[in-house]
Amino acid sequence: MKIYTKTGDKGYTSLIGGTRVPKHHLRIESYGTVDELNSYVGLIRDQEISDYDKEILKQIQDRLFTIGSSLAADPEKSKMIIPDLHPEDIELLEKEMDRMNERLPELRHFILPGGSNAISYCHIARCVCRRAERLSVHLAEESTVDEKVNIYLNRLSDYLFTLARVIGHDAKIPENQWIPRI
Repeated sequence: MKIYTKTGDKGYTSLIGGTRVPKHHLRIESYGTVDELNSYVGLIRDQEISDYDKEILKQIQDRLFTIGSSLAADPEKSKMIIPDLHPEDIELLEKEMDRMNERLPELRHFILPGGSNAISYCHIARCVCRRAERLSVHLAEESTVDEKVNIYLNRLSDYLFTLARVIGHDAKIPENQWIPRI
């Protein structure tokens, strides 16, 4: 099987279900951004972080593939059975944030991204996640999007922020607090 098909050479691509849409279509932007996010999550997994966190991130990557599949499907024409999110997927993120927050000092300032590569990658992934959420929310105004997708992306950005804090805390890297000039 060849990796290239040449079917997208004129700026169109197919959704699951066969519908052809321009490559700049909001649905394509949505799942493309989720794919970008998944790549950054993989980059975080490649850092010197705990095996436990690596396993949670692997589960997150799996859920992001699920979200990408959901967003890539034409809700009107797709007959393909695709995996779906479960409330437990959202609950896992919440439980992990609660677990991590038990170790962290109270947040009293905004945090500037940085401190180490792992921390910075978490913040980049958080920003990409927020963009994916904005695109998915926009898409939901125009088409069908499983509401759990937007909830999951919302929680995931918070999880990535919290993970950045924990990685810094465990490495004894002081948080780069934003103290505004007045």
